[in-house]
Amino acid sequence: MARLQSILDSAVEFIWGPQLLIPLLLATGVYLTVRLGGLQFRTIGHALWLAFFRRSEKGASEGDVSHYQALATALAATVGVGNIAGVATAIQLGGPGALFWMWVTGLAGMATKYSEALLGVMYRRPDSRGEMSGGPMFYLRYGLAERTVFGVSLRGLGAVLGAAFALFGAVAAFGIGNLVQANTVAAQLDRTWDIPAWATGAVLLAATAAVGLGGIRSIGRFAGAFVPFMCVAYMLANIAVLLVFLPELPGAAAMVVTDAFTGTAAAGGFAGATLMAAVQYGVARGIFSNESGLGTGGIAASAARTDQPVRQGMVSMTQTFIDTLIMVTLTALAIIVTGAWRDSGLKGAPMTSWALDQALPGQWGSYIIAVGVLVFAFTTILGWCYYGERCMDFLLGRRAVLPYRLAFVAVVFVGATSTLELAWAFADIANGLMALPNLVGLLLLSPVVAAATRAYFANPNWRDPDASPPLVDVR
Repeated sequence: MARLQSILDSAVEFIWGPQLLIPLLLATGVYLTVRLGGLQFRTIGHALWLAFFRRSEKGASEGDVSHYQALATALAATVGVGNIAGVATAIQLGGPGALFWMWVTGLAGMATKYSEALLGVMYRRPDSRGEMSGGPMFYLRYGLAERTVFGVSLRGLGAVLGAAFALFGAVAAFGIGNLVQANTVAAQLDRTWDIPAWATGAVLLAATAAVGLGGIRSIGRFAGAFVPFMCVAYMLANIAVLLVFLPELPGAAAMVVTDAFTGTAAAGGFAGATLMAAVQYGVARGIFSNESGLGTGGIAASAARTDQPVRQGMVSMTQTFIDTLIMVTLTALAIIVTGAWRDSGLKGAPMTSWALDQALPGQWGSYIIAVGVLVFAFTTILGWCYYGERCMDFLLGRRAVLPYRLAFVAVVFVGATSTLELAWAFADIANGLMALPNLVGLLLLSPVVAAATRAYFANPNWRDPDASPPLVDVR
């Protein structure tokens, strides 16, 4: 087992190190940001209005859920253990400077998420039951089939990359979206209230079956109702910590910026971190949290009732803004201002619990984290159940969806009741294997994204959702 862990850790170091995904993820996000003229900075206000106030698109002819429910499903899948345990792990290993690189990843990732969602809607297809299916596997197969490079068709490459993404996505869902989530919930509830793992596993299994087996409409309704409540409650708890430690906030913010470029010296129980550690863990945990570059946002966006790929792209990019620029930031600052990263001697979610306990009465912090881990992880499980089943539908057809859902539900209990030292390494590797074909596809299809964006914003009434710009075939 130790040998296998060592091998997996080495694979994670390579995949998420300076040789491969870190430069590719950041370069793709920066390239798309430049090519789209900084769209995420120019339109974020309008995008948030579309997502949370307009919520749906009148007269849309295709799709299964509203703009808002598609966004809520994506948020359900991303606002999870990464926001609590993942952020704490990044700061524990990379120091406060890791937060800066999470910001960079999030800002650049908004352009990546926008592109994934736009292409997801543009190349989606109805399955045999009439439900919309889309995401990287579709725009890799069908989008690249329409492209050539130096006169050579990309059809064959697109077919290979599309199948690879679907395979990696179907498998990865059991790691990042299932085993890690269920295991973290069971450990947290056992630590806080002495609830046995089997009981947690049984309840999670039943709840996942009740919602997840109903497909995207059931998941979308549940996510639409619970995601705003859970996000706001968690944000308020962290804001309370920052208010109590307000005098420490300017120094913490300065430390985040300076340590991002110098590394962090040893202090208290903190062993110190190099500049490379800050970058590596900031980017890796940032991506684990917001999933920009993994392609999952394109899968969720494809279910939206919309006739405008650009509009859904704007709505979808708000997920990265909310997840990383707001929720991750609040968690990280709470950990830094309280000194939890150097004084608590804890790791992961317990570190975040300790930070909240320093400002809130009694053990409220621990209780809030326990409930937060439970709700966040459960909604993440639901979101990834949908992502995995769409990948299976692409690979094997609709007949594979129900068996996949049943297997996914069963693995929830396994994750809750097993000791999973390998789970985080497995999740990081699976994420990387998903990201690689998706990022290649985004770069090759960036002319399509840019052309669709130009065509949409060329209409002077683009801000009015009832005066939709005419659809232009830019493929």
